[in-house]
Amino acid sequence: MEAKKILIVDDEPDLVELISYNLKKEGFDVSSAPDGDTALARIKKHDFDFLILDLMLPGIHGIELCRILRNNPETRNIPVIMLTAKGEEIDRIIGLEIGADDYMTKPFSPRELIARIRAVLRRAGERVADNRTISVGDLLIDKETYSVSKKNLPITLSSTEFKLLLYLSERRGKIFSRDQLLDAVWKDEAYVEPRTVDVHIRRLRTQIEDDPSDPQYVKTRRGIGYYMIADL
Repeated sequence: MEAKKILIVDDEPDLVELISYNLKKEGFDVSSAPDGDTALARIKKHDFDFLILDLMLPGIHGIELCRILRNNPETRNIPVIMLTAKGEEIDRIIGLEIGADDYMTKPFSPRELIARIRAVLRRAGERVADNRTISVGDLLIDKETYSVSKKNLPITLSSTEFKLLLYLSERRGKIFSRDQLLDAVWKDEAYVEPRTVDVHIRRLRTQIEDDPSDPQYVKTRRGIGYYMIADL
């Protein structure tokens, strides 16, 4: 397994050296930056798996750097542990509110820092797993493998049926007309009639419903359209 890349952003050389030494012993790939501006430049050029971020930095303040990262789609999911000095409780609260995953108060034990890094990385991995799958009742929809299962048994869907199911499941409870579903699922395909939606809904129900004539997942709102039940 490739080593996780960690960037330490702190202007205290002795602390950076201590953290780096202990992280490298644990198999992490460690880099450092002495200020917020340098850190931001390095993050733009390299893919880091984790950030150890001091609050009080020269240049861009730690909280501001965290805010910048969280507002950028390319960096918003990088886990962050924020380092604070005693007496900065309000800054710690602000840091957590804008997206830091954890914080530690100086001085701290390198062993505790490593334990917290592993815990945050574990939670981050669980979030990724959660984001790739959608669970609705007994249905499990995997967005990465384009697969669907019900009660752990695989269901075979066509590409269009899968797209239709995924679109509705990501917007559970919202009703869509045939035209809206055509625009979303079929997009620029020419000569597709609105009744095509009805045909695919019918096929989809035969695959995922216990009783297609009395569907529990994909419902019809007569005269309006179709929707995926919000809760089962």
